[in-house]
Amino acid sequence: MTLKSRPAIALLSLSLAAIALTGCSEEAAGGSDAAGDSGSCAPEDVQLVGQVRNESNPYEASWLDGGDAFAASVGLEQNRLTYDGDSTKQQEQVRQLLAGDTSCLVMNVLPNGDSDTTPIVKGADQAGAYLVTQWNKPADLDPTDYERWISHITYNGVESGQQIGDALVEAIGGSGGIIALQGVLDTAAAKDRFAGLEATLAENPDVTLLDQQAANFSRAEALEVTKTLLTKHGDDVLGIWAANDDMALGALEALQQAGRAGEVAVVGIDAVPDALTAIEGGEMTATVSSDGPWQGGIGLAIGYCVATGDLAVDDVSDEDRAFFAEQFLITDDNVGEYLTPETDAADFECDNVFNRVAGPLS
Repeated sequence: MTLKSRPAIALLSLSLAAIALTGCSEEAAGGSDAAGDSGSCAPEDVQLVGQVRNESNPYEASWLDGGDAFAASVGLEQNRLTYDGDSTKQQEQVRQLLAGDTSCLVMNVLPNGDSDTTPIVKGADQAGAYLVTQWNKPADLDPTDYERWISHITYNGVESGQQIGDALVEAIGGSGGIIALQGVLDTAAAKDRFAGLEATLAENPDVTLLDQQAANFSRAEALEVTKTLLTKHGDDVLGIWAANDDMALGALEALQQAGRAGEVAVVGIDAVPDALTAIEGGEMTATVSSDGPWQGGIGLAIGYCVATGDLAVDDVSDEDRAFFAEQFLITDDNVGEYLTPETDAADFECDNVFNRVAGPLS
């Protein structure tokens, strides 16, 4: 793994084995012990868990790879968990984790939807596990109301949705018809990103949204939805706005099957390797990176620093308990900077874990 100062975007080539969480004593099952409460876990006793929907999504796979990178940097291994976009399965995995030894358990979790966050937060706090969540939470759920929910990290979806919307408008010359592929509708990310597209449309009255449909952040679903919408709207479709890169790549496949590759501008979000390659090759217009490997590492790093006593929750500002992180627009002008897997180990040092805060959630 190359270490440099700019953000990691592509997948990291890591193959660390996952560890099983053990120790289901009655004492641990009821909550944290004195060591865990005081943030004095020995580094070798910390258990690191990263949980995402699936590894077939290259962005989420890169998240877990970033978790592996951080774990290796402190001499540990990460337990990689996936729940296949199934909220019931996610909650059961969390319950099993919290039934074990939670005194030095650190969890970096992507809740499946906003409504899934509350039981995860309450369970972790009651059990005494250290928790960082990302992307999805109800607006009225606040980490400052909990002792062990250290931070919630997300991105300004309105901003990223408008960034790629503006890039799409520019690519089609400022006028014409577009279609939109929405994500999982019970997520703030999907709602905010579409609101960003609506902001773009409000500023560009000559651009028409011909149709929009949810494809649930899935490449396979986006392929089928795009095929249907291309059949319905034909040559009126000049651009495709997708709420993530996986759907954008599904749309590119649909365009290829329809014989329209290269004729329709396509944008997405996440900066997964295939999307970066497509931008480099002129097949795709733009993407926005939230830096999946950094996300996978930083959630564990924050929890590790608190668990080992190098960072106290009381010293974390309210603004850093729930924040927007930096994100990056990528086009053909700068895609070459993001094609090589790189990360900066200094990002995960306890003094630096909040260095990418772009602003508090409001």
